[in-house]
This record gives sequence, C-alpha cells and structure tokens, in this order.
Amino acid sequence: TTKEIGSPFASTYNAMASPAEVLGTWQNFQQKEIPQDLLMSYGYGDGGGGPTREMLENIREMSNFPATPRTYQGSVRAFFDKLNTEHGHRLPTWNGELYLEIHRGTYTTQSRNKRANRKSEFLLHDAAFIAALASTIDSSYIYPAAAFWKAWELICLNQFHDIIPGSSINQVYIDSQQDYMTIRDLAQTALQEALQVITAHQPAGVTIINPTSFTRSDLALWQGHLEPGQQLRTESGSSVQTQSTSDGTWIALNTIAPYSVQTLQIVNTPSVPTHVEIIASPDCLENDAIRVELNADGDITRIFDKLNNREVLPAGQFANQFQIFEDRPVNWDAWDIDIFYDDRMWTIEPAQSVRVIESGPLRATLEIKRRVRSSSFIQYISISRSSPRIDFTTTIDWRERHTLLKVAFPVDILSPVATHEIQWGNVQRPTHRNTSWDWGRFETCAHKWVDLSEGDYGVSLLNDCKYGHDIQANVIRLSLLRSPTSPDPEADQGEHTFSYSLLPHSGDWRTMTAAEAYALNDPLITITSEGTSTRGLTTPLVTTDNPGLIIETVKRSENGNGLIIRLYESQRQRGVATLSTAFHLTAAYRANILEENQEALQVAGNQVTLPFKPYQIITLRLIPA
Repeated sequence: TTKEIGSPFASTYNAMASPAEVLGTWQNFQQKEIPQDLLMSYGYGDGGGGPTREMLENIREMSNFPATPRTYQGSVRAFFDKLNTEHGHRLPTWNGELYLEIHRGTYTTQSRNKRANRKSEFLLHDAAFIAALASTIDSSYIYPAAAFWKAWELICLNQFHDIIPGSSINQVYIDSQQDYMTIRDLAQTALQEALQVITAHQPAGVTIINPTSFTRSDLALWQGHLEPGQQLRTESGSSVQTQSTSDGTWIALNTIAPYSVQTLQIVNTPSVPTHVEIIASPDCLENDAIRVELNADGDITRIFDKLNNREVLPAGQFANQFQIFEDRPVNWDAWDIDIFYDDRMWTIEPAQSVRVIESGPLRATLEIKRRVRSSSFIQYISISRSSPRIDFTTTIDWRERHTLLKVAFPVDILSPVATHEIQWGNVQRPTHRNTSWDWGRFETCAHKWVDLSEGDYGVSLLNDCKYGHDIQANVIRLSLLRSPTSPDPEADQGEHTFSYSLLPHSGDWRTMTAAEAYALNDPLITITSEGTSTRGLTTPLVTTDNPGLIIETVKRSENGNGLIIRLYESQRQRGVATLSTAFHLTAAYRANILEENQEALQVAGNQVTLPFKPYQIITLRLIPA
C-alpha cells in the first residue's frame, strides 16, 4: 500500500523508495537547519530480498525530479563521515539512555529461547576460561578454537533481531533449539576435555573451580556422594561441611578465590555431629541471616533481615506474589505490551501443598505446588547457610493465551530511582511517573539484576534468564512469561524452568549485588579428580585488587598469541588497578575489541598496572613467560 505523505512511518529501515516515502521522510525531519542530507535505508529488510528494479528506478528518477527531494546512491559510511565533517560541531548530544517507547514485549516473549541464550553465553564463558587455564599448565593441550568459533557463530546467529526478541514464526524456534543443543554439545565437550587436563594436575578428591571474578563463599553442588564415615578436607587439613541431597552433595567452602581451583581430599574419619544452622518448616525458613515466613496459601508474609535488624516487606503485604494480566496489545502481538495491560489483574490460586523437601546444616528448601488458570507449576524456595539470599526456582507448564505473568516483591524502601544492570554496566531509571516520559517506561530491560536502595540499605532482585522488569514506587516486578499468538500461535506453550532470587543487603547495590548475580548465573564447577599430584593449583589464574573491576572474559587470543582478559568497571568509579596472574609475564598490551594491540603496558613479574575510567571496557593481551 502507498503510505500517505507525511506518514510517521516513512522514516524506516526498509523503505520502498517511493516518492511518498521520500517526501514523508523529509517532512518528518525536525532539524533541517543543520544537515541537508538524510539517510534512507531501502529494500525489503529482515533478511529478505533487498532492493528491487522499481526502487532503483525511483531513486534514479527522483535524483532530478522537481516534486520530491533529490535522491542519490551512497554508502552509510560516506553519509556519516560527511555529517560529522560538515555539521559535527552543531549536532545535539543525547546523554543517557535512549528509551524507545515500543516493542516492550520483546524482553519476555519466547522465554525458552531467551533462557537458552543466557545459558549458552555462560557455558561458553566457563569453557573458554577452563580451556585457557588448561593451556597454561599443559603445553600439549590443544585449545579448541574452532569449536568455540562455531559455537559463538551460532549464538550470534540466534541473536538476530527477530529470533531473540521472540518475534519470529514457530519453525524458527524449532530450529533455534537445535542450534542451542549444538552449542551446548560443542561447549560441554570442550569444557570436559579441559577439565580432564586440570584434574590430572590436581590431587585425588573433589575439585572445585570458581569461574567468576569474585571471591565466592556460596555452596558448590558435587554430583557425587560420600560414603558413611567419609569427610572432605582442604589441603591444609581443615574439614569441610557437607550436606547430602537428591542431586549429589552440597559443599561449603569458606572461600574460593576468583578464577581459581581448589581440590578437597576425601578422607575416612569418624563422623562429627553437625550443627543444624537452618530452621525449615512449611511456614518458615530461617538461618542466621534471614527469616522467611509463609501463610497456608504459600504466600510470603514476612521477610526479616537479621543481619541488619530490618523488616524487608511493608506491613500487611505479600512477597513473591504471582500476578496475571490480560495481554492484548493493539498491534504487534509478540512485540508489544501496551500500557493498559495492568487494567485487568488477577492473583493465582492458593497453594495445593507446601512441604519441606530439603533440610540440613547447609541448605533448606520448601516445595510449593500451585496453579495459574490452566497452568500448573512447582516452585522451590531455598535458603543457604549464612546467606541473606532467597532463591526461587520454578518449573511451570504454561497453557495460557494472551496472558502476561509477573512476580511482585513490595519492599520497604523509599527511592526515586532504581538501578538496572545492562550489558557490562548499569543504568538508573525513575520509580515514579511524574512525566509522560516516566509513564512511557512502564516496562524496562535489565540483565542479571535490578536494585532498589536507600542510602544505607536496599533490596536486589536477581534472575538467571529473564529481561523484562518494572519498578514503580516500592514494588519490584519481574516479567516471567507471555503467550502471544502472532506470528507464532504456540509461543511459550509448554514447560519452562527459571530462577530468581531476592537479596536484602546493607548499603546499595555496590556491596554484593553483582557478585550474587554472577553466583546465581554461574555456579561453582565441581568434578571428581583422580590426579596423582601431591599439591594442586592454588593461585588464581587472574585477579584484580579493585572489586569494581569485573573480569568478564578469560580466553586464548584468536591468533594464539597469549591470553585475552576483558574487564569492565561496574561501579561508576575511576582509579588505578593492579592485575595479578598465576604466571610470570613477558609483555602486556591494551587491545581493542578486535584484539589488535594498541598500547604496551609495563609488567613486573606477574603483575600489570592499568588506569581505568567509569564503566570503561578494557581488553588486555597478556603474554606468559
């Protein structure tokens, strides 16, 4: 159809190059006093057929046609180079987030696909680090560069703009799940081969690896069991507390350093009575950091932060409340959530059962069975030794249509802004609706966490595969599932598994939120070691002396020359940090994202010092001695 002159949709990324669109694009342009050239991307987009003969003829005729702006062919680079050269000093600068008030449903639609993406990213992150570590301790080990390249190629393919947003047809998601299985197989094979190299250089026992930038004290799950009379001990001889569970054995290390390895020895020793540190009943979970109370319906009625002597919830309100909404956007079913979605809201049915399924000195879990209309789900609420974090793992058989499912946490926090994690950084957004722009941000995107904090106290909501959020006043909500019917009538139907966690904390999000979010998404790796070494690896492969600098990536360089370490500053601070490695360095370079050396850095033994700026992404090439 021919668009009307002046149509707001004339400025588009797949224009038909018609006279009406060209004229509409010019009429819609609001800054004619600065540049006189405009960019119009034409052709059938979305991976379609590109330009047609008719479009090319139109452009040729409009190059000197009196009734339309003059058109000519050119490259995107040439357009922006000219714009910068002629008008760069006069162009306005937008400081902050460029929030587009459309397609808010893409943060949630096709949740199964989004989970596969998140899990694939972390699996490849871990495999690359383990392979890099193996390459530093065994010169005969062959780094699986080709497998990693193929896996990342498939991840990037499935991050195409209609696949990962959930706005493709059904067959696409059948294909993408096959791709994610291939990614998992490639990464798991590489991971297991590298683990065998590492465990061969460790003593016999249970090897635990920390694949993150943070010192960890959370529980590790070993898929094995101790025999009666057996116990785990560190190399120094200290006993390690354990708890048997249906999936294996929970192990409580005091600490494990960033990007490091510890092997625990299995010894025969008389059993020692364990002190039960967690209280578990159908109406209460409690450790020495947190107390969680539930009613008979399975709703959380109270969360008391024992470490900070503070009630987390406002009086009379429930936490972990599932809310369902009629979700019928005016246009673009899979793409959009419209602002009127919360005009019709229901809460879910009371619990069918609440029971304790895990209780011990390290971890306790409640199992809650409930229904959402035609959908049934099982949720597991867990707390661990000495941790204020409350974990919620949910498996749901989703059978709804045009329904949005959220989970809500009202918290007793007063703040005009909330902090949302984004790609290698974070952004603050208002929690009020003072202006039309504030109203427009009724659904926002975040990655692993969001946080609402006062000056000295706050609450974070972490997740392992979700992206849609909204925080209004003091209520934090996470979007869990949608069920649009176009273009995929089967979108999100079937079984889903996801986890999220509530984290009360002192201070603001800088104290512990990022570390706990990484712990939720990237658990400690455990493997049975049958090595013959008398002493294992003890030094972290790489670490920094600044907790705000997160080492996100450890990998071998693409050309095989050294290791690539990619960091980012996460707390909007600047300073100078020292990076330490488990090996001596002959050279270190700052590099760009393409791993091209930019600047040589001074090294001293196994250390290199580098300045950093707020939210800066830094890529280093390290050359081992």
